[in-house]
Amino acid sequence: MITVEPAAFGRKTDDALLLLCCEEERELYRDPRLLRLLGRARTLGEFRGRRDEELVLYDPPEVGPRRVILRGLGRAEAADPESLRQAAGRAVRRAQQMKRRAAAIAAPEEALAGASGEAALQALLEGGVLGNHRVDRERAEREAEPLARIRLLVPEALAGPGRRIAREVEAVCGAQLLARDWVNLPANEKPPARLAARIAREARRAGLAVERYGEAELRRLKMGALLAVARGSAARPVLLVLRHGRPRRPPAVLVGKGVVFDAGGINLKTGESLADMKADMAGAAAVAATLIGAARLGLERSLVGVIPLVENMLSGSAMRPGDIVTGRGGKRIEIGNTDAEGRLILADALAWAEERFSPAVLVDVATLTGACVVALGERIAGVFSPQEDLGRALLEAGRRTGERCWPMPLPEDYREFLKSHLADIRNLPSTRAGGAITAALFLQAFVGRTPWAHLDIAGPAFQKQESAFCGPGATGFGVRLLLDWLRGEPFGPKGDGRDG
Repeated sequence: MITVEPAAFGRKTDDALLLLCCEEERELYRDPRLLRLLGRARTLGEFRGRRDEELVLYDPPEVGPRRVILRGLGRAEAADPESLRQAAGRAVRRAQQMKRRAAAIAAPEEALAGASGEAALQALLEGGVLGNHRVDRERAEREAEPLARIRLLVPEALAGPGRRIAREVEAVCGAQLLARDWVNLPANEKPPARLAARIAREARRAGLAVERYGEAELRRLKMGALLAVARGSAARPVLLVLRHGRPRRPPAVLVGKGVVFDAGGINLKTGESLADMKADMAGAAAVAATLIGAARLGLERSLVGVIPLVENMLSGSAMRPGDIVTGRGGKRIEIGNTDAEGRLILADALAWAEERFSPAVLVDVATLTGACVVALGERIAGVFSPQEDLGRALLEAGRRTGERCWPMPLPEDYREFLKSHLADIRNLPSTRAGGAITAALFLQAFVGRTPWAHLDIAGPAFQKQESAFCGPGATGFGVRLLLDWLRGEPFGPKGDGRDG
């Protein structure tokens, strides 16, 4: 639980109190008690306010809380919402390690001044909520417990706006934590049918309409590429559709890759890379959580989430390299590699979603290629779109939320690498170079005239090490980005659901 309250520092409490400092001796607070405490801390010589520097003071006489965590932001001009978000997240995780049950974050008045004040409040609240999540909470012996309460202390004039922002942050970040939990589930606990049931249960609680298509319906829908991927597993595929809002206008449709475990099929992955393949449904989790977040916010948009769920396994019935399968719409696909399966299930889902919903805009989210990780690293997603305005809007949403993205090209001449002598297209290009680009071009071949974007989140969806506001494992990347984008004006300046 996170609340926003007028600042008060004199009351004795076992809460941990977070204070933020800059590298130069320019204090961000105006309260004389905090200024005296910060001045004393600087005289110790152990703390200069450098970025990520930390000092813990016990029973300071200047304030009531018995533990004060000082976090450095670095130089004042470099302090931005992301640095506030990270500082709040790290402080909350430090309070957990200290076995505290509650923490208070003193919002720095200087950071709240001007037009960016609400963005600073939002960042502090987001860091607190996201940092309070524990990956190990189902273990019998846990290293730490989530805090029962987090308070953001603000000037009295900002308490009202702060409470409104807190409600929105809990809706958005709560949805992101759902995505983390789904991705972190072991593969044996989330075969397609069970994961679909989990998502549907949360979706209905949020007020979304839910449609579920089993294997027989998928055959009738002629989703041959999706079914080919599922052939090698005993767990049968499911297509889940979530709907929000009244269909008065063409909806925004989000499609999420949902490979609940990816063994690679006949082109079996190596042992080292198999361990994290439970996370190959992070795109599906992000899309489902985004729809749930939109419902909790009461977003006035018509939205649809299309979520294909399969398992890519190795068996006597698995698809083989060299097979030719027929995707939705009749396009024939030569299978060059069974481990390039995500693009197959997305191809069917995108083609069907465009035909079924006539969307204003179509965005897919997928842990699609290791090539994108090689290109951009583990903290930045790739954005591909033939529509510059759409791509730019997603990039800006990523900048505002700290979920960083980078624009990637769709060069026309790279399509020749997907040509097949036997079928309409190959799922594996004839060259290893530019793998993230050719994967995106493969998807584009199954999209018609609808404005479309592809987010390759293979890098930032899952992390090995703990970060500022996320433990090792799933990050829930994409949920805040997509909701920020959807809350803006992504469908054209007239709001009519079409570009221009």
